[in-house]
Order: sequence, then C-alpha cells, then structure tokens
Amino acid sequence: MAHANLAEQLPIEFPHRPSLDKEDFLVADCNIEAVEMIDRWPDWPYFAICIYGSEGCGKSHLANVFSNNVAQYDHFPYRIPTVQAKDVKLETPHQLFAQHHCLVVENLCHEMNYEAMFHLYNLYRNEGGNILFTSEIAPARLNLPLPDLQSRLNAVPAIEIKSPDDDLLSCLLVKLFTDRQIFVTPEVVNYIVSNMQRSFSYARKLVEETDRISLSRKRAVSIPIIKEAMSVLDNAKLQGELF
Repeated sequence: MAHANLAEQLPIEFPHRPSLDKEDFLVADCNIEAVEMIDRWPDWPYFAICIYGSEGCGKSHLANVFSNNVAQYDHFPYRIPTVQAKDVKLETPHQLFAQHHCLVVENLCHEMNYEAMFHLYNLYRNEGGNILFTSEIAPARLNLPLPDLQSRLNAVPAIEIKSPDDDLLSCLLVKLFTDRQIFVTPEVVNYIVSNMQRSFSYARKLVEETDRISLSRKRAVSIPIIKEAMSVLDNAKLQGELF
C-alpha cells in the first residue's frame, strides 16, 4: 500500500562537484597573501610553503589550483600527487617523489607518522622538490614530539587564511548554493550573513543542511528554511555533533 500525504519526503542525495578551478576561488583580504604565494610558484622563498586556516576556508581549493599550475607549467599529463599527512608511511616519500617532484600534503596533524614526514621533508628539500603543506593551525604551533621534524616545519613559510568578512561570506554562500544548482535571493543571503556563525565551515554546513531541508520539503530556499537549518546546526552543536 502506498504511503500518501507524507508531511515530508526523504531527500534523494545527488552528487555535486564543487567548482575548484582558479577562477572559482573567491579572493579577498583574508586570503590574498595565500593566493599570491600559490601564484608565485616556482619562485617560492623556500622549497615548501604551508597554507593554514580553519576548516572550509579554501586550503584544498588552493591546493587544487597549485596542482593545476604545476601541470600547466611542466606540461604534465596528469595531476601531481596529493596525500593526507596521516597517510604518509616510511615507504611513501620515494614513491611520491618518483611520480613528480611537486607534492601536496594536506592536513598536518598529530596523527601523522613523524619519522615518515621527517624523511619526506628531507627528500624533497635535498633533491630539489616542492611541497605545499596545508594545516588548520600554523606548523610552529603543532608542538610535535619529534624535535627535528618540528624545527624543519618551523622553517617553512606559513601563510594564514583569516576569518571572512561580510562581502566574502556573501560571495561564498552564493557560490556554495550555485555549486548545488540552487538559486537564492539577495534577501536570503543578507539574512544568513547577518545571523550566521562567522566561519567558512559553518557556511558550508548551513548550505548542506538548507539543501537537505529544501529537498525534503520540495520548496525553494527561503528565510524560514534558513531559520530551520540554523536551528538544526545549533542543536547539533549543543550535542557536540558539529564544530
């Protein structure tokens, strides 16, 4: 028997691909230094740099831009290696260097193999490679238990992506909704910016939750739906499920 008159339909998840090309990156005062450093390659001040900032601030987007820059510069037929810091093992450095002399290492953290990262750093430095590191905090603040690795990471120029201003948040929200093929009015965007938590991560979670509610209600995104999405995120935060 069919279930009719359901108050709410389960949303069907459709995959969406964020736009991660250079022209899709939103440049503002909070990230211009990081953008300029990415664009300076291969004329970096050191063999490696680190872009750091809060979750969702655009570090991976810039890493994608860097990968594309290297591919175009070297006429490389496929993407340069990208690896999570926690996935680097003792046998990894030479395997990665054999693929390409440029590398992206995402998310420096305490879960990584310190000895393996130490060897990776030394190999690329000594053999003329380049590494783009990303991290949520400055490498100098990691306080790693391997002093030799910490001292080496301290030497890496670190560029912070700072908190967004209202103009950037507005543009980011429009982009995030557009990535999901959702149209939002200026009124909705202004309401969000005036009432949201000031972070890249919150913006992304809010758009995701808004999309889910909009699909389940089969209604266009509106301020009431935004309010409901914010309420869901606030409750999740109180229960320790987010942030």
